[in-house]
Amino acid sequence: MDTITLDFETFYRKKDYSLSKMPTQVYIEDPRFEVIGVAVKVNNGPTEWFSGSKEQTKRWLGRYAWDKSAVCAHNALFDMSILNIIFDIRPKRIYDTLSMARAIHGVEVGGSLKALAIKYEIGEKGTEVDDADGKYRKDFTPAQLAQYGEYCKNDVELTYQLLCKFSRKFDPVELYLIDMTVRMHSEPKFELDIYALEDNLHTVKTEKERLLAEVAVWLAEERGVSAREIDRETLKKDLQSNPRFAKLLESYGVEVPMKPKKPTKKTPDPTGKTYAFALTDEGFKALEGHEDLRIQTLYAARVGIKSTLEERRTERFIDMARSVGYLAVPLLYYGALTGRWAASDKINLQNIPRKSKLKEAIVAPKGYVIVGADLSNIELRVGLYFAGQKEKLQLLADGMDLYKDFASSAFEVAYDLVDDEQRFIGKTSQLSLIYGVGAVKLRGAIKSGSGKDIGAEEAQRIVALYREEYSNVVSAWSKGNDVIDWMWSLSDETFGARGTQKSKHFGHDPLLLDVHNLYGIKLPSGMYLPYPDLQKAPKTNEMSYATRNGRSRIYGAKCFQNTVQALARCVMGEAMVRIHKRYPVALTIHDACYCVVPEGEAEEARRFIINELRKEPAWAPGIPLDAEGGYGKNLSFKMTKL
Repeated sequence: MDTITLDFETFYRKKDYSLSKMPTQVYIEDPRFEVIGVAVKVNNGPTEWFSGSKEQTKRWLGRYAWDKSAVCAHNALFDMSILNIIFDIRPKRIYDTLSMARAIHGVEVGGSLKALAIKYEIGEKGTEVDDADGKYRKDFTPAQLAQYGEYCKNDVELTYQLLCKFSRKFDPVELYLIDMTVRMHSEPKFELDIYALEDNLHTVKTEKERLLAEVAVWLAEERGVSAREIDRETLKKDLQSNPRFAKLLESYGVEVPMKPKKPTKKTPDPTGKTYAFALTDEGFKALEGHEDLRIQTLYAARVGIKSTLEERRTERFIDMARSVGYLAVPLLYYGALTGRWAASDKINLQNIPRKSKLKEAIVAPKGYVIVGADLSNIELRVGLYFAGQKEKLQLLADGMDLYKDFASSAFEVAYDLVDDEQRFIGKTSQLSLIYGVGAVKLRGAIKSGSGKDIGAEEAQRIVALYREEYSNVVSAWSKGNDVIDWMWSLSDETFGARGTQKSKHFGHDPLLLDVHNLYGIKLPSGMYLPYPDLQKAPKTNEMSYATRNGRSRIYGAKCFQNTVQALARCVMGEAMVRIHKRYPVALTIHDACYCVVPEGEAEEARRFIINELRKEPAWAPGIPLDAEGGYGKNLSFKMTKL
């Protein structure tokens, strides 16, 4: 199979029409879009440049056997989308050197072609693109166009050199996942329902106004004035501004939730505290169940006024529905430290709330349905397997509810008599305590989720009980500290029970994971869980690694958590490859994947996808995996077990 490397140069205008201003699919479908030229290289042959009209370029591209070739680009999401949307060309295989670079060097390292060319000493990227700002093809002189062609050809040469260096580091599964991820955007499967989107936008705006009015009414009553005299814009600013919202809480005797400042590039070791007003902050979430109904109302209003994400995203989807009518899914392959997919291109489908009406607006074409399935508590299963907590894994394999099992033990009631409140505490405990969470955070998590404060003593009792029942998990945290030390000392150790050589053990699972001398843990995928620039603090011996926002602390339980999440991603990735060979994967959200299939195959596809997700990987024999799935005309369907 031939390998074709290519690069498109297109019209852009920095001030109002560029990839930094709009999603890629909207940019390509815009009436202003124009391909100025394209450079193509087959295998290690000479690179050719062509510039012409759309029709002329399509004929020129027709010289190549795209459907029988692997095609590579740097940021393939862009170039492959042009191939499909503009020229109706779909390659047999897709490579992306940008995706490869992120997986090799970690998400905290820049992946620009310029930076990579310098790092690998393969050449220098030109600057002619800066001179092309606002210029259509007709605006170039012949000499300028020829020079632009040389710039484009050089980009292709650099991309090809990177491909040669990168491709040997990837196994077939990871290469397949790159291809799949790019096609989610370049060969989109979803349509957008503009009526559902407009209805959702109206609902969101109406709810914001209702919450604002509710706060205004009781403020007016307290101040002895009419609700009309409460200035809505001032009130909105009071709710939006952190200092002003804090002052409002203080006026009602509420202790303002605070948290330590996060490190940044400018202040890697910050001191002091900042407001804990994020939705994930336990102190803030606790206000939702505050005994004073006025504080509950303030919380709801703050969330409603500040949560412009749903409104902005709905407006963006409406723009796409009006301009193109479909949804191309932009995802970053290896978009997180642990290898999980992440949002890209100003469109985040990874954090759509479970009950968001936006899901009703993402629909299948006529004659098709969306079929999806979700791995059931995959991190819990992988974590227990990795730690060797076999008796608890067996409960899962037998179909028992591990949340109820722990609640039964914690509250000394029969398994079948565990009530909903007790099960919630059991669930929160299982999902938190496996990663080393202590009593304070567990108490906060239970209170923010249920409104019930179990108290410090009870929280401590539950933590102690968990660590007694899950002693292998606790041991795995300790071994995680050993792993960090091995990385820091540049030891080429291994951990896991499999292998012919005698090895140190991180847990009791049959995994063989290398501690690499570049501060990373080798995964079954062949990729590494990286900890760049690992350092030990001289006084505290605290370990940390470099990120874009400064240094991040790493310790045994956190190392265990990262490894478990990375292994869960490996499980998901291998299953998605198998699924994609029968039903192309159109979207993945966390531990779920979705395909668009003919209506008549809906139930068959649901069963197939669930069964593929349930299959144990070769590197984790005996792990009891489970999944549930469903289907519907839009993305809002419920998942159920077979």
